Amino acid sequence: MESTALHVQPEKNDLLNTFGEPSVFARKFLLLDLSHTSEKRQIQDNTLFVKASPETAARLLSEEQGFDAVFVDPSCAEEKSALASRTTAVSGEIPVFIYTRKYEPRHTRTAIAFGADDYLFGQLNAAMVKRIEFFKRLKSYKSQRQHADTKVPQIHLWALKRTFDVFVSASALMMLSPLLALIAAAIKLESKGPVFYISKRAGSGYKIFDFYKFRSMRVGADKELNKLSHMNQYAGDGVFFKIKDDPRITRLGQFLRNTSLDEIPQLYNVLIGDMSLVGNRPLPLYEAEKLTKDQIAWRFLAPAGITGLWQITKRGKDNMSEDERIALDIEYAMKNSFWLDVKIMFATIPALLQKAKV
Repeated sequence: MESTALHVQPEKNDLLNTFGEPSVFARKFLLLDLSHTSEKRQIQDNTLFVKASPETAARLLSEEQGFDAVFVDPSCAEEKSALASRTTAVSGEIPVFIYTRKYEPRHTRTAIAFGADDYLFGQLNAAMVKRIEFFKRLKSYKSQRQHADTKVPQIHLWALKRTFDVFVSASALMMLSPLLALIAAAIKLESKGPVFYISKRAGSGYKIFDFYKFRSMRVGADKELNKLSHMNQYAGDGVFFKIKDDPRITRLGQFLRNTSLDEIPQLYNVLIGDMSLVGNRPLPLYEAEKLTKDQIAWRFLAPAGITGLWQITKRGKDNMSEDERIALDIEYAMKNSFWLDVKIMFATIPALLQKAKV
């Protein structure tokens, strides 16, 4: 049976003291696996991995503090001791995940049946760590709200939203394919560099994915953020970053932005399930990391979308504020429905032709 150990790149371990115990580590993960009959500890990439059988894991969760997450191999998901470990972890605000080294669709259902927070797979990397941290912060937030006798927000998406997204995005991509080819050729003719701008974004549940747009700025524009921070429309050292009359934008890029044609490639993100047609805007990681616990718990439970309430009410306006934008994101999360999505999509059409150069 394949080991459930998280797949990380091996590196020289210099974090053990003379007694063979960890002197310092950034994270502590518990791995449940039937192949381990006893407890085994290993440090890789500044992370302590404690590998144990379900029975031993249940005891460790009761006796030992500081676990950041529990990973359960699907083979032991039905073990009573594994279920006990899950219950103990949940009560201790520790996220629980079904984990495999390679993606297997059937284990998504395993995670749901087990009551796990999510199904994770592949190598432990920065994106996975961010997602684990999101669930930790969300659990902590919910616990605080419950102790304060305040209702924890619940997000319910309207039925068939995903079916609607797939049908519309696939149809639109086929119909717009000639336009996509034309824009790609124009970008290549105007300036050197790739046709698409691909960046990491945080979407629903803090899922980090590759976000696609037509490139509208000169190459290397991301490296100029610090130099242009004084031009940010959002005052102070805030969450969001937006510049009016951004000097990094090319002439063709300004046209693409003003007509929102640069957003068309995001239909591919919708088609593969990273985004929805309507939702909250997926945030660059440097913005997402600045959000507080309350803001994360509400905002990131809603789907990431191409358009949303913020786009049709405040986009391109000078008097926008961070609190106002976050409030619109939360409002959509709590009130989403088929008719609200339709209303937002129709209202998006005039909003696409914005006057402000942002």
